[in-house]
Amino acid sequence: METPHNLSLPQSTAIAEIKDAAVHIKNLNYSFGRGDLCKQVLYDINLTLPRGQIVIMTGPSGSGKTTLLTLIGALRSAQEGSLRVLNQEIVGLSNRQLVEVRRNIGFIFQAHNLFESLTAAQNVEMAVELTGEFATKRDQATAILTQVGLKDRVDYKPDALSGGQKQRVAIARALVNQPRLILADEPTAALDKKSGRDVVTLMQKLAKEQGKTILMVTHDNRILDVADRIINLVDGRLESDETLDTFVTTHDPKVLDRRMFIL
Repeated sequence: METPHNLSLPQSTAIAEIKDAAVHIKNLNYSFGRGDLCKQVLYDINLTLPRGQIVIMTGPSGSGKTTLLTLIGALRSAQEGSLRVLNQEIVGLSNRQLVEVRRNIGFIFQAHNLFESLTAAQNVEMAVELTGEFATKRDQATAILTQVGLKDRVDYKPDALSGGQKQRVAIARALVNQPRLILADEPTAALDKKSGRDVVTLMQKLAKEQGKTILMVTHDNRILDVADRIINLVDGRLESDETLDTFVTTHDPKVLDRRMFIL
């Protein structure tokens, strides 16, 4: 396992890196249930996500990936340790305060969760309405849909869109309010190879051009090449944290098809 961020840096440099990080986690533990039914699912997680970086999180089903993602996304309350998101400590926040944190985060899930009765533009406009920008919502929705390659589909409803196009609408909805952090849970799981590649390439482009931080949970080995780092969570513990190059050289080529790392 590579040396985690901050541990080998001078104290002043480490503090500066933490302040500039989109996410900084220290000694985070999490359990479901209480008393005899209590089950711990995350153990002593330490992780830093710098701004503008794409980090892919892998691991077996049931290893705690989605739980960690929802904690970072302020969709559930952290219980123990420190969890700073966009320079705000969120451990101990009230539900109302967590809602405010979520306003700066874009969420993309395996299921696109589009409203079938609304057009692509109207689905995106709903996100804009949360900010109170009613007068400009159509213009903002059209602009971001154009950016994700759906200029000619803004007035189409989901049943007239392909799987890849629906996921692009979901990405547009996640990005329209200019979040600094994007959390994606299996965004390519329901897509074919080409559509999946198009979606993650788009996310990579936006991260680099706009300096957004993306944390993506996936089982799809075909898209690992877009990552700056790959972290592996096993049984609730952070087992490895590697750059892409290190990941390629340290994993069994019989398990990983190295062609997936060729753009």
